[in-house]
Amino acid sequence: MEKEIWKGHPSHWVSFSFYLLCIPLILVFGLGLLLALWRYFYTRSNIFTITDQRIIEEKGILSKITDEIELYRVKDIQFKQPFLLRLVGLSTIVLDTTDKSNPILIIKGVPQGKELKEKLRAVIDNRRDLKKVRELDI
Repeated sequence: MEKEIWKGHPSHWVSFSFYLLCIPLILVFGLGLLLALWRYFYTRSNIFTITDQRIIEEKGILSKITDEIELYRVKDIQFKQPFLLRLVGLSTIVLDTTDKSNPILIIKGVPQGKELKEKLRAVIDNRRDLKKVRELDI
């Protein structure tokens, strides 16, 4: 039975500059408002679920795409705090994986990102030990 570690979606602060660009476009037939609403719903529909076995990403508004990465496939974790996100207490986690369909997974706008990164590191190590997987770089 899988145990859920974290579930959430990117913060809307990730799209701050996009929303700013939409403001002048509101005057052009409300185009900016439509674009801002589309981005809002797209961000809300981008859901990450991290369990003790895999990472599941669901995205899409009208059509849904679900991508799964087994935790033992994660090679490296990178923790980033861009200036704007750092001001509002958010961060980005970048996972380098051996997954063919999604070799680099980026989880943007995460609150308490350091804690999540450490939880991820621990469950990745546990999963690798259970699967008896070791990385070999040649």
